[in-house]
Formats: sequence, C-alpha cells, structure tokens
Amino acid sequence: MTLAPNATSPISHIVTTNVDKNQPGRSAWKAVTTPFRAVSRPLSISLSVLVWVAVIGGWFALTYSGAVKEMFLPRPESVLITTINMALDGSLWEHVLASVQVVLIGFVISSVVAVPLGLTMGTYRIVQAALDPLVNFIRYLPVTSFVPLFILWIGIGIEQRVAVIIFGIFFQQLVMIADSARGVQRDLVNAAYTLGTKRGDTVFHIVFPATLPNVLDVLRVTMGWAWTYLVVAELVAARSGLGYISLKAMRGFQVDVIFMAIALIGILGLCTDQLFRGIRRLVAPWAN
Repeated sequence: MTLAPNATSPISHIVTTNVDKNQPGRSAWKAVTTPFRAVSRPLSISLSVLVWVAVIGGWFALTYSGAVKEMFLPRPESVLITTINMALDGSLWEHVLASVQVVLIGFVISSVVAVPLGLTMGTYRIVQAALDPLVNFIRYLPVTSFVPLFILWIGIGIEQRVAVIIFGIFFQQLVMIADSARGVQRDLVNAAYTLGTKRGDTVFHIVFPATLPNVLDVLRVTMGWAWTYLVVAELVAARSGLGYISLKAMRGFQVDVIFMAIALIGILGLCTDQLFRGIRRLVAPWAN
C-alpha cells in the first residue's frame, strides 16, 4: 500500500503516542511551548505568582543584604508601613481619589470623541485624507512640552491635569481605532448594502460592531497610557494626587513614599486593565 506524501501511517502514529506516554516531561514541555496553545488556568496563576514571588524576593534580598542602600531602595516593610499610616490618617485616600478623578475624566472625554471620529476616519477616505496628516503630526509631539502652555491657557486647576491626559491619549486612540475600522471586511459592508442598509448607517451598524473587540482593546491599552501621563499631569501646579506626593517626597528624599505612589498607580492600572478585559468578554464573547 502506498501512502500519500502528507499522510501519516497508523504505525508512526502509534509510535509517536507511545513515545509521548513514556516521556511525560517531554510531552508537557511540548504542550507549553506550542505557539498559541492554551495554558490551563491553574498553571497560568501559578506562573504569575512565581514571578511576583521572585520580584519581591529579589527586593528583599537587595535591601536586607545591604547591596543597595535604603535611601535608594527602601525595604518592603517601610513602604507597607508608610501606606498603612497614610491610609489610617486619610491622606492616602484623598490623593488616590484625586488621581482617579483626573484619569477617568480625561479618559472618558477623550474616548467619547475618539471612538466615533476614529471609526468615521477609518471608514470614509475623504475624512482620512483631511485629518490623517494633522493627527499623525500632533501624536508625535511630547506631552511634557505642552504642560506650561496648558497652565498658561487653562490655569492650574483640575482642568489643566485633565487636558494633559486628553492630549496624551486622544490622538493615539484616533489612529488605532481608524486602523481597526480600515480592517473591516468589505464583504460585510457589501452584504449590508444588499440588505438595504443606508450608506450613512454603515459606521454604527456595520463598522462599529465589527471593530468592537479591537476598540475595547484600544481603550484598554490607552487607559494604561492615561495612568502613565498622570504623573506628568500632577508634577506641576497640583495640590493632591499620587504624582503630586511623588514630587513632594522626592524633595524630602522620602523614597518609601515614592515607591508607594508608584505601586498604587500600578495597582490602579491593573484594576482598570482587568475591568476592560471583563467588559470585552461580556460584550464581545465571539472574539475571545
């Protein structure tokens, strides 16, 4: 009997199966190193915990061994004690709420404008031709250089901090959402026209549902950028916020406070990241 070139004989299949059974370690290694192969949730959680244990363990080792002076790298318990003390006297919550307010207001305003405009920009070539050069020019401008201008134009209130967040993420959102809209299959649009969809309804009836998973991913990523721009927004002319206490602590060499503020920004960013992942699984289950 002659086998086709790409066919697999029953004997080779049995031999391969027996080899995998006799070498479970090799089989497990093959499973976890196969591209795009799913990993079990217990294994995923275990690996995440191990990485965090390694990072915190290295932090303990560097500080307690004296390899790094405490004025440069505080001990973990110093950061924890500082966090507890500021939480008990209420000052920590004031700064956290101030930062959350700035990020959320800036992110919501930016997203409400960027999502429909980005979808329109990616759908209609005439809009892309008009806006693309300006948008691509502005998105490369450094946000920090505009902070003095925002203070001059807007003042030193919360509006100035919100403006920094909006300027930092709006044009990035616009470009990424427009790229997602341009990737919509033309067959979907043509089928919609055949079924009687008006051309003016294409964006919200066809393009938006088709790009919804990608739009949510863009929002999740740019929310992370909003948290990074928070420190820039609060470095100048702020009276509260995690960025503000970082600058204040730097002047007094309070490294434990700086590390606490950095850790809290990371935790808040991680929470919003998980929130968007949950929303994506809920509203776009077909893309998971």
